[in-house]
Amino acid sequence: MSKAFMKKAAITSMALLTLASGASSAFADGKGKGHDNDSKHEDKKQSEKKQNGKKDVDIHLHFKDEKELKWALEHIIRLASKGVFNGYDDGTFKPQQKITRIETIVAAVRLMGFKEQAESTEEMGTKLNFKDADQLKRKYPWAVGYVAVALEKDLFAETDSLVQADKPATRLFAATLLVKALGLEEEAKAKNNTKLNFKDTDKIPAGAVGYVAVALEKGIITGYSDKTFRPNQPVTRAELAAILDRTDEQMPDHDAQAITGKLKAAPANGSIVIVKSDNTEVSVALDPNVFIFRNNVKAPVSALAAGDELLVRTYQNKVVFIEVTKTAEQQPQLTTETGKFNSFTLNAQGKIATVSITKEVSGGSQAMVLNVSPDVVIIGSVALLNPGQAVELKLLNNLVQSIEVK
Repeated sequence: MSKAFMKKAAITSMALLTLASGASSAFADGKGKGHDNDSKHEDKKQSEKKQNGKKDVDIHLHFKDEKELKWALEHIIRLASKGVFNGYDDGTFKPQQKITRIETIVAAVRLMGFKEQAESTEEMGTKLNFKDADQLKRKYPWAVGYVAVALEKDLFAETDSLVQADKPATRLFAATLLVKALGLEEEAKAKNNTKLNFKDTDKIPAGAVGYVAVALEKGIITGYSDKTFRPNQPVTRAELAAILDRTDEQMPDHDAQAITGKLKAAPANGSIVIVKSDNTEVSVALDPNVFIFRNNVKAPVSALAAGDELLVRTYQNKVVFIEVTKTAEQQPQLTTETGKFNSFTLNAQGKIATVSITKEVSGGSQAMVLNVSPDVVIIGSVALLNPGQAVELKLLNNLVQSIEVK
């Protein structure tokens, strides 16, 4: 059984990851200090929140600096809803802040579904053989297990002798790491002689060309409009979120924790009912801070419509994220208008084209001219259809279908 197969099999076990609230998130401090300094405080907070043997941890999907997130917002929200990547204690995400190598390694391990293993006593007690292992343990004791797992899962190269935790993660580093996380090392090595069409290809080491080629093919990362790849450019938090989310889409069963189906009816009483592909129904409560994407923009709960096709993520049995993957087709709108007949016009075929009525409204009357269906039905005596005659009009999507003479 191949190493790649074993790795992919392990990836499929991805679970919702415990998310540290506030600055103690693994990515809450661009320098990696947040988790280190607050780890004991975090443990105390979590122990106080335990309910029925489970930790009650908040997931934050709304950020004060959402306007700065722009294109990356959807990537960030999807990752936050799974506990992989979150913002700061002050409610911001800081999308332009640079990310370090240790934070990127932790992200890759979590995305692969090995968070629990990385935080186990056994992995945390690993004696690492890197030259800077002692420095890593002093500054980032919480990350020792993550580095140990990353090493076991072949995320490091055989020649790596340093972790270089504080070094900024570059585009090349992130792309290579995540191709390895997908278990595509052999495919990448087979493509090392690929000709990359970038102006700065000479800045990509020969042994890394295949990894870039695979990352490009899988849509994990892209080049720039000026035909450059910029392999040594540091990655920002927003960019890493996008790269992580695109990698997640390549993972086997990447949506194993999601519910997909059609919305049965508009949300009511703080919950929604989803009709799954096998026609079974599931009712789930909405978190008060649920984040919704509809038509590729952030939307309120009231924007959800019956028939919308949804991808729903839950956390602690409540819906925290909804993505409308396909909006419902517009349902026919049946309406009725009553008033007094004024006149009608005919089209070139001699059929009624428009009808004019006057309806009573508060404070007076209002004249209306309505378009008429070519197949309009007149109910009652046409001879009575004179100005001032009471009529009732039935409309479908604002087109008159019948005229009833009262």
